[in-house]
Amino acid sequence: MARKDDIIVGLDVGTHKVVAIVGEMRHDGHLEIIGVGTAPVSGMRRGVVTNVTETMEAMQRAVHEAELMAGVTVNAVYVNVSGAHLKSFNNRGVVSIQTKEVTDQDVQRVLENAKVANIPADRQIIHTVPQEFLVDDVEGYSDPIGICGVRLQVNVHIVTALNAGVQNVVQCAERAGLVVLRTSAEMLASAQAVLTEDEKELGVALVDVGAGTTDIAIFHNGYVVHTAVLPVGGEHITNDIAVGLRTPRAEAERIKLQHGCAVSALVEEDEDIEVPVVGGREPIRRSRRLLCDIIEPRMEEIFRFIQREIEASNFSDVLGSGIVLTGGTALLPGVGQLGEDMFGLPVRIGYPRQVGGLHDVVNSPVYATALGLVQQGAQEEAERTTGSKKKPNAPAGTGFWSRAREWISNAF
Repeated sequence: MARKDDIIVGLDVGTHKVVAIVGEMRHDGHLEIIGVGTAPVSGMRRGVVTNVTETMEAMQRAVHEAELMAGVTVNAVYVNVSGAHLKSFNNRGVVSIQTKEVTDQDVQRVLENAKVANIPADRQIIHTVPQEFLVDDVEGYSDPIGICGVRLQVNVHIVTALNAGVQNVVQCAERAGLVVLRTSAEMLASAQAVLTEDEKELGVALVDVGAGTTDIAIFHNGYVVHTAVLPVGGEHITNDIAVGLRTPRAEAERIKLQHGCAVSALVEEDEDIEVPVVGGREPIRRSRRLLCDIIEPRMEEIFRFIQREIEASNFSDVLGSGIVLTGGTALLPGVGQLGEDMFGLPVRIGYPRQVGGLHDVVNSPVYATALGLVQQGAQEEAERTTGSKKKPNAPAGTGFWSRAREWISNAF
């Protein structure tokens, strides 16, 4: 049986469902997925808690299902935060080097300095991500300790959230009997699970199209440079189908998943599907091409919103690796082709990487966020145990990044 200290649990609280994934850290340092649980939720809207009781009960059901599969008891979780209330910006910290060369204390001071920003009282910082360090205006240091100079600077990416937005998610988890070890922005968790280091280095936009929101994270030179949340997602497609085919919303979601396609030209004109109608009347036969004619323009609209956000970020010219689509909506057939046509960039569907154990069960973009939370938690737990031990997906300069994360963690 797994030890309590070896268990890492990611809890993805989405607009339509809660996903709990249990991971176990093996003695050889590998992360194995040993339990998965899902539960529908009706107490969320576009990533924001609207009903505490319903959300809490969905968390309990998802965690219980994962516990039964894993054969363990879950007490603590890593939870995602999403919603259009997430805001981000890049900032810089500057300090003088106290001795002839950069020390741990200098790095700690410059990171603290970088967090000094005019943030409204109703918001809190949930991520302060170091990008690169500069010593005497020389750029490109990932670990500046030991470098000689007189002035140390750091560029950071800061993600903030409404206090209430974070507190409500934490409150639901606590009422479900869980301890929240850390909250993480959804797009950064998803990026952890699906992006490669080469993609981050060359430049890539991670786009997680969920039910209620679309979360974006842009990486360049190996670090995150822009994040954003758009209040559009797959539920808008479902609503269009419900109206266009005059079918109940639950049936519209099922039809989208079973028969949907993002490019209507990929569907045969004479292909029919059975569509239940409202009022308990007999189902009718409708053209599948009609279904896809409803989906395609809405998907195009979502992609236009994404394209505008990327262009507004001023990082559209650095996406050498293109776009990586993940989240449930990324499973729509033809969505990659439509994305390439609209973005004019390579597009791939982001499946989780480096997953052991129940790989066949969780090998889907649907589980990207929950798996990313588990991977973040595993890395954090390993760093807490020893700063010298190699961690899963650990970046270069592991010892330094361990210290940096510890300082940031202690600050919040």
